[in-house]
Formats: sequence, structure tokens, C-alpha cells
Amino acid sequence: MSDEKLHKAFNDAVNLVNSYTKPLPADLLLKLYAYYRIANDNYNHPGSRTPLINAFKANALIQAKNLSKEEAMESYIALVNKEVKKFIG
Repeated sequence: MSDEKLHKAFNDAVNLVNSYTKPLPADLLLKLYAYYRIANDNYNHPGSRTPLINAFKANALIQAKNLSKEEAMESYIALVNKEVKKFIG
């Protein structure tokens, strides 16, 4: 996939997730969170006020830390296509 197509597909997937208003499973959200942060070169400390949520987010980032920016985008898109679209129906 070309760089331009990858960015468009990634942005479309992000917009789809952001427009979905019903709850999604926490494990799915954590994976999407990690892929999104890596795809956007954002390695800042998670900003939740709840320490437990920060711990889960940090763990998700650690698990995905070896992905490149492009791999994170591809993983995000694949996860949306495989899992999130099931909920949207």
C-alpha cells in the first residue's frame, strides 16, 4: 500500500472508531490505543487520572513497542476491519 493510501485508510479507520458511540471491549480499545499512539509518534505517558487505566495503557504500548509507525497504522486498520466492524454491523 502506498504511503498516501495507508494514511487515508488509517484516517478513515480512526474516524470510524471515533464516530462509533456504543461501548467496545476494553482489550480492543487498548490495542487500538497503542497502535494509534505509535502511528502518531506519541510516546508520552498516558494521561488518565486513574492509575489503573494508565497501567493498562502503558502495558498496551509496551506490547506494541516494536512496531514501526507504518506497521502500527496497518495493525490499526486490520483490527478495525476485523473486530470493530463486527460491532457496527
